[in-house]
Amino acid sequence: MAEAVRHDKTARQLRLLSDALDSGRLGPVRRLVNTLSPAEIGNLLESLPPGKREVVWGLVDPEDDGEVLVHVGEEVRESLLADMDPDEIVAAVEDLDIDDLADLVEDLPDTVIDEVLKSMDRENRERLEQVLSYDEDTAGRLMNPDVVTVRADTTVDVVLRYLRLRGELPEHTDHLYVVSRRHQYLGRIALQALLTHEANTPINQLVDGEQPAIDVSESSEEVARQFSDHDWISAPVVDDNNILLGRITIDDVVDIIREQAEHQALSAAGLDEDEDLFSPVRRAFRRRLIWLSVNLCTAFLAASVVGRFEGTIQKIVALAVLMPIVAGMGGNAGTQVFALMVRGLALGQIGRSNVPTLVWKEVRVALINGVTLGLLLGTIVWLWYRDIKLSAVIATALTINLCSAALAGVFVPVTLKRLGFDPALAGGVILTTVTDVMGFLSFLGLATLILLG
Repeated sequence: MAEAVRHDKTARQLRLLSDALDSGRLGPVRRLVNTLSPAEIGNLLESLPPGKREVVWGLVDPEDDGEVLVHVGEEVRESLLADMDPDEIVAAVEDLDIDDLADLVEDLPDTVIDEVLKSMDRENRERLEQVLSYDEDTAGRLMNPDVVTVRADTTVDVVLRYLRLRGELPEHTDHLYVVSRRHQYLGRIALQALLTHEANTPINQLVDGEQPAIDVSESSEEVARQFSDHDWISAPVVDDNNILLGRITIDDVVDIIREQAEHQALSAAGLDEDEDLFSPVRRAFRRRLIWLSVNLCTAFLAASVVGRFEGTIQKIVALAVLMPIVAGMGGNAGTQVFALMVRGLALGQIGRSNVPTLVWKEVRVALINGVTLGLLLGTIVWLWYRDIKLSAVIATALTINLCSAALAGVFVPVTLKRLGFDPALAGGVILTTVTDVMGFLSFLGLATLILLG
């Protein structure tokens, strides 16, 4: 429901913006744009064709430029940066958090990166270099080194005076982190605890040591899973020696979850989640041609199976009419299982121990569906062609293909994952090939044996 409301709001904003741009009235456009959050502005920019996008980008408040750049895909970001001079880029990114700047800095021109580094103080420059030293899609790359730490041998009064002296806290600060003299992570203290205990209460009495720290090399997928499991707002990040390096906050995790969802949806079609909706025709052509070429090769494999039964099809024309039903139903059934498996793999719910159980469950579901739908389809075919043997052939073939689809839906993503490939990207083509080949083979093979035998 909330997602639908958000989409309706975006569509309404886009319509108002387009109407104002078409009329040439930039005042209303500027007012509309500057009432939006940076994330909403980024979403609108991605929804506009290049000409209108350039106009709107020029009307965005310069103070929001950096945050907006963080919230758009790489292709759109590249086009926006191309319209900015180096001084504008430096001014846009200089106030970003270290983790956001780390996401952005590699897309900047080398000359601009040098200027950005020069504009930073030594501490922040070292923090940025530290974050950039970690691999992408790891906790180290997600973390913000700006954390508030306290020692266990102090009191609530000392900590509160320190916070007042500091003046402000990093965003999404719900806990302070307790560290040893060697900066090793010992636990956390909720801000609520500091405000509700006596001033002379020792900090070591308030430490919550139950929240585990996240290892700096942990994958972003695992980080998102832990946040989801424990309902964290923030979490500490440590190295192999338990030295506190930084923290990850819920806003970064929400971005991970959104990117994972986009990746699964677009990868299944051979697309990149960062692809611009209005990318140049030549660039889109090159990217999609590779994927379509792979599909063409697999289509020939299915066609070769059909070709081996050409004589059967010539003698019984009804087979040509009915065989897409078997292949199509198998493809749909396989896609259902495949989607569940990809989701389970992404959430870490599937391993060697439960794959056999999943296989047995999905085969039984497929068998029941196959018999049920096979009887229904067989009845329709009998009413259509008045041929009981043809009805039996298509009912049996459908059951066989649904079972094959179930097996492929389980084993294709699991095998690809173990081989180090992305199941969402490569699995769809393989699954479609299996269901097409098995559908045609079972239907035409049974027809040859039973109808022409």
